[in-house]
Amino acid sequence: MNGLIGRKIGMTSVFNAEGKNIPCTVVELGPNVVSQVKTEDSDGYNALQLAYGERKAKRMTAPLKGHLKNAGVESVQRIAEFRNCKLEKQIGDKVNVDEVFAEGDVVSAIGVSKGKGFQGVVKRHGFGGVGQATHGQHNRMRAPGAIGACATPSKVYKGTRMAGRTGGNRVKTRNLKVVKILPEKNLLLVKGSVPGHKGAIVIIEK
Repeated sequence: MNGLIGRKIGMTSVFNAEGKNIPCTVVELGPNVVSQVKTEDSDGYNALQLAYGERKAKRMTAPLKGHLKNAGVESVQRIAEFRNCKLEKQIGDKVNVDEVFAEGDVVSAIGVSKGKGFQGVVKRHGFGGVGQATHGQHNRMRAPGAIGACATPSKVYKGTRMAGRTGGNRVKTRNLKVVKILPEKNLLLVKGSVPGHKGAIVIIEK
């Protein structure tokens, strides 16, 4: 097993052995339930499908309910698949955080970033703005500037960085160090920030 599904709780800080205060993100990982076991004979590769969380049963589709029936799970919030699993688990088994991760591991966090709505080019792309430039600039401190390319090609190129909706994208943050594990509460503390708002579903993988 090289990952688990969890929920971002928030941020805190802990002191290490040297007395340094380390900012950490608290993630509740699991317990995850094995909803499907894939093998090379049946699916062409080895993997474990895990289910996490709960939601109203009426929000579950009938095919998904039937898929989870063998695992003894009535409702889930998120399903994810992890390949190259070393843990030998059967359908319906639970996977806890201390079975997968250990203190000192380097992991990656996958989640959906916070949505920021419609933003200008300064916040969205890091433009510097016109500032106090010459040529009679007025009230254009955060303007994008020219977007055309004269008579040739007489169009605006696709992909030109302009204002628009920001955030709400799938983001993967790499090289996060596991600072502490609280197996009795299924909590994992990683050094640094994890994408998403408080309560967001995240995937932590090695």
